[in-house]
Amino acid sequence: MTAVVLAATIGALFALGTFLLLRRDLIRVVWGLTIISQAANLYLLTMGGIAPATAESVPVLAGHGDHVPETADPLVQALVLTAIVIGFGMTAFALVLSYRVYEEHDTLDVTNLGDHK
Repeated sequence: MTAVVLAATIGALFALGTFLLLRRDLIRVVWGLTIISQAANLYLLTMGGIAPATAESVPVLAGHGDHVPETADPLVQALVLTAIVIGFGMTAFALVLSYRVYEEHDTLDVTNLGDHK
């Protein structure tokens, strides 16, 4: 059941991001790109999954006896955390560039920006 909900959420985020990428407003294009990157992060976390841990794979859990809790792959979490931070920086940079474009051209309409000379 959880996998179906996560798959539907990831699909909805990708669909919303694609919808926003196809808009004429530059700010919506930036937010569409941000939503798609977050959907990709959620996809990576979902595919990382939770697996049964052993004392050999997680040495810290060696002193817990026979009952070793399930753990998630920390490599996937570290990569997604890095991607979130980089994505936040790129979104901020793209929004600042959008503001500069607005100051320069007095419009955020992508079709009008392509016609400026």
